[in-house]
Formats: sequence, C-alpha cells, structure tokens
Amino acid sequence: MAKYSRIEVANTMNATGMVPLFYHPDIELGKKVLKACYEGGARLMEFTARGDFAFEVFSELNKYALEELDGMVMGVGSITDSAAASLFIQMGANFIVTPSLREDIALTCNRRKVMYSPGCGSLTEINRAEELGVEIIKLFPGSTYGPGFVKAIKGPQPWTSIMPTGGVSTEESNLRAWFDAGVTCVGMGSKLISKDILASKDFEGLKSKVKETLGLIDNIRNN
Repeated sequence: MAKYSRIEVANTMNATGMVPLFYHPDIELGKKVLKACYEGGARLMEFTARGDFAFEVFSELNKYALEELDGMVMGVGSITDSAAASLFIQMGANFIVTPSLREDIALTCNRRKVMYSPGCGSLTEINRAEELGVEIIKLFPGSTYGPGFVKAIKGPQPWTSIMPTGGVSTEESNLRAWFDAGVTCVGMGSKLISKDILASKDFEGLKSKVKETLGLIDNIRNN
C-alpha cells in the first residue's frame, strides 16, 4: 500500500522540482544510489522497471526507503499495462509513470488513489489525461518537443502541470529553459545518474551532483 497520497506526491514533485530516474538489477548498488540521492536532497525516485525480476528489486528498495530514508517517495516507471501497475502498487509504489497514456492504468491507480503520470505528446492526450484525473503530465520524450511546446500549452492551459523526461540535463541553461517555460518539475535519468557514476561507484559524487542540481532548480525558480 502506498504510504503517500497522490496529492502528497504531487506536492513533493512541485516542491523539489526534480524526479531522479534509475534502474539497476543489483539491489545493494540500488540502495547506495538511493541513499546518495536522498542525502543530496532528492525526495522522490522513479524506479524504471525495465529488467527481469524488476519487481523484486523495487520491493527491496522500497522497504529500504521506508526503514532508512524518512520522507523518500518511491514510484515506478516504464509501466505498460494495468496488471504490472497493480503488482507494483501492492508493493507500495507511491506513483506510477508510463511512456504513453493508458486509460486502464489510470483506472487502476484511481481505485487505490495512487498518483499516475502518463507520457503525453499532444494537447489532445494531455486533455484526456486530465479528464482521467492526472495531476502532473509527463512530457515524453521531452527532447522531441522542447521547452517551446510547454510554453505553448501553458498559454491556453495555465493549470496544466508538466514534467518533461528525456532531453533534460543538469546544465543550468537547459534547466532554465524548461522552468522558464513553466514546467512543474523535471524527470532526469542518465544525465544525473550516469553510467560512469555507476561504474566507478562514485556515490559521493552523485550526492554532490544531486545537491547541485536541486540548488540550480531552486535558484532558477526563485529568481
């Protein structure tokens, strides 16, 4: 069962401005990544369930977060059907993220009052997602659309909350472009938790990078 309500999750996304994305089959390495992100100030983690037995890895990481990392909100991404969504919800996922809009998954999440963020790429998809109760839209792939798309959507629909994923980097110019366009938060995977960091197990470096990125986001939004 989810520890945090969908409103609490949305508020955390808005407050911190960033959702790190991560997948690795090694549970112990995953715990170290999770701890480094937490100590760097992140309060969300989207576990991208792409590998075999990913549900077992997520289960252990979520238990670790609940026991050791107070306030860390664990969710699951790369979900493509309602059965998988239901499985991860049973394991305590606090939010579900999908590459595309899936109405069956929206219904599954709504039954349990779990936050759902679907990947959308058109105004029609965004409108339908909001009709289904979605609080924060995932713009995916963000690199295809860019900040200009967000600005165009926010013009007629200032109430729409958007989280681009893909095409977001830790560079100040990139972050500024997205937040100036009006995004609520950004999803960031390999640009934040890189293969080099994982290969070298530079968890202190990851902690510093997360802290620096969150600081940039905070400065951009407050200035």
